[in-house]
Amino acid sequence: MQETKVQAQPKPEPIETEEAQNVIFQPNKGPQTEFLSSTEREVLYGGSAGGGKSYAMLADPVRYFNNPQFRGLLIRRTTEELRELISVSKQLYPQAIPNIRFMERDKTWVAPSGATLWMSYLDRDDDVTRYQGQAFSWIGFDELTQWGSPYPFDYMRSRLRTAKGSGLDLYQRATSNPGGAGHSWVKKMFIDPAPHNTSFWATDLETGKILQMPKGHSQEGKPLFKRRFIPATLFDNPYLAEDGMYEANLLSLPEYQRKQLLEGNWDVNEGAAFPEWNRTIHVVDPYSIPNSWTKFRACDYGYGSHTGVVWIAVTPSEQLVVYRKLYASKVLATDLADMVLEAEQEDGTIRYGVLDSSLWHKRGDTGPSLAEQMIIKGCRWRPSDRSKGSRIAGKNEIHRRLQVDEFTEEPRIVFFNTCTNIISQLPSIPLDKNNSEDVDTKSEDHLYDALRYGVMTRPRSSLFDYNPDMQRSGFQMADSTFGY
Repeated sequence: MQETKVQAQPKPEPIETEEAQNVIFQPNKGPQTEFLSSTEREVLYGGSAGGGKSYAMLADPVRYFNNPQFRGLLIRRTTEELRELISVSKQLYPQAIPNIRFMERDKTWVAPSGATLWMSYLDRDDDVTRYQGQAFSWIGFDELTQWGSPYPFDYMRSRLRTAKGSGLDLYQRATSNPGGAGHSWVKKMFIDPAPHNTSFWATDLETGKILQMPKGHSQEGKPLFKRRFIPATLFDNPYLAEDGMYEANLLSLPEYQRKQLLEGNWDVNEGAAFPEWNRTIHVVDPYSIPNSWTKFRACDYGYGSHTGVVWIAVTPSEQLVVYRKLYASKVLATDLADMVLEAEQEDGTIRYGVLDSSLWHKRGDTGPSLAEQMIIKGCRWRPSDRSKGSRIAGKNEIHRRLQVDEFTEEPRIVFFNTCTNIISQLPSIPLDKNNSEDVDTKSEDHLYDALRYGVMTRPRSSLFDYNPDMQRSGFQMADSTFGY
């Protein structure tokens, strides 16, 4: 029997992935570089138009093309949008990866090592069935806000898995501008839970609570994975911003679109009740509140929906500082009292608390009202103003507070960046379509109502708020009554 000789095939040379990425493009310093080096399970890279998002998305999986077990998936919402992404990849990948092939029928890139990157679409929610039984170690969603619900993004997380010993980590990546059908849920998932460019544990969109291993699990209570939002603007991409032509195009857009696409502002929407909101000036890093400043709290209570409480300090220049919030659901009034008092243990004197006046109503029973139940426990309140016109007056006062004072050159109200829920809700509250003077009461407005109750108490800081007993250094007063 004649022996058949098989010619040995040479093993493909490993791809120099660092060199390959530089061939594709030199990552811009700042957001692009941070995106390509991020280690969180889920990352959103986005902001204004022209920030180099799609190029970064195409470059990110290149580092894995040496691994024969790598299976990647890059998604756009429609086939038309997918064609544009494929076209760009055809200009870049062959320059970076010698002998890489694109399979037109399957829309798949195949590297010499056997690693693959499938470029596909996901138009409707039920299109996720196309990926049942598939496994990927890297999944990218380009222009994430084009999906109206989080269902596709959540479902595809179930497709993230890889063989043991593959040496591959699991990643889900996304890019997007503000705006679009999915603006709200993307903002809740990536923008609101933590300050920009900060790693945080993934949270539930409905409750805001950190996702954890369930009860009874061997790792009960352990957080599941981390997320991060990396903001980018046109000016982070010097190649597009240099001549100013693209910037001029964006400057010509209507105000809310200009803020979204040029400034990368996630806090504006068409029809928003508070267009004055500017995260840059209204959100500040936490600092120690002096005990001499007036402090008070305000609350909008709801058991079936949510309860919102805000703590506010008044500076000597009359600026309001929202330094703490409490946001919870299914909380009894008596339990809320305990939670409030515990939070205030190190606050010093809380001058007063203002609470939705409807909580003094007996509602047909003969026992103490909900307000009285809290007061009995030592959590004291006074009723809010709910007279005719108070809602409109309260909204107008918040407008005034959001403005920059011409004398201090600072906004009349600021929020610690730890007050994530109210920072999320306030700029997102829409106007009432039937009454442009008020907000839409069907929106998530509990913390807004609490803030409205608070600002309408006309809080003041004055000479008479000064407590000489708090003075620990410098000039000591001989007479604490007259101040000398």
